[in-house]
Amino acid sequence: MTSVCVHGVGAIGGLLAAKLALGGAKVTGICRGAQLEAIRARGLTLIERGERVTAQVRAAASPEEAGQQDIVFLAAKSHDLPGIAPSLRPLLGPETLVVTVGNGFPWWYFFRAGGSNVNPTLSSVDSRGALWRLIGPEHAIGCVVYPAGRVVSPGVVEHVYGSRFSVGEPDGQVTERVKRLAALLTSAGFEAPVRQDIRTELWTKLALNVALNPVSLLAQATIGQMLDDAAIVGTLELIMNETAAVAAAFGVRIPIQPRQLLDLTRPLALHKTSMLQDFEAGRRIEIDPIAGAVAELGRLRNLRTPVLDATCAMARLRARVAGCYG
Repeated sequence: MTSVCVHGVGAIGGLLAAKLALGGAKVTGICRGAQLEAIRARGLTLIERGERVTAQVRAAASPEEAGQQDIVFLAAKSHDLPGIAPSLRPLLGPETLVVTVGNGFPWWYFFRAGGSNVNPTLSSVDSRGALWRLIGPEHAIGCVVYPAGRVVSPGVVEHVYGSRFSVGEPDGQVTERVKRLAALLTSAGFEAPVRQDIRTELWTKLALNVALNPVSLLAQATIGQMLDDAAIVGTLELIMNETAAVAAAFGVRIPIQPRQLLDLTRPLALHKTSMLQDFEAGRRIEIDPIAGAVAELGRLRNLRTPVLDATCAMARLRARVAGCYG
């Protein structure tokens, strides 16, 4: 039986942990506080299509308690990952796969990227190189996350929409280990296509996140409210065009135009972005590893990103005033 650790049993981590356990994997979730206590007492309950089912997930307070794993899903917020990196060693064996499931620019991105000629770590993502040094990019499998979930109450998560986790090796090979990962996710009821060019899909989703997240925080608006405002749509497109230019400077062409990408989000009209949800809950916002990373990459290639820079500056100030940044 495959041993799986989900580090961070929030919305996406909880969804993963519950469905993987129900699919037959041996799952340990690392969490804290009320979530830890609830899962230890009652298991992890998943609400899906109106039905409730409880998965037997072992809850641990630390990597030491969890022990070595076959697969580790890092489901904490991107800005928290460097801080937890020093504690992760007990989870890792020589063959352990590490899959980061989040919205931030991937810390492993420049591993075997070929001809990128940049420092492998970014100050906005992994400023001291802790993830690169202490996990090791050779353990990483790329992943693009599409599902959404929410924590209803301690020990209870709801699957809101989406089922696809695209996965791929950093060097584009279709290895046995990435096929095993895809099979595991598929057995849990997810779609898990193996991509030979995971970076293009990463940039395509990133273009949406870089635009929608900080603008939603400033506008205090749902996705639908933003899409219904022509001026806001114009701003989103400017940010997405700047993001596409940065991607192109690193050899990636985003295959979908900004307006088409935005149209694809129309079914999520009532949804609030993760950044707006964090802001409203008083949690630290995830702006630097998402939007800040793109601006930093632009500077590395002497590309200006003026609309993105201005949007980020205003979003950071708003969050700083509210105690959600820094």
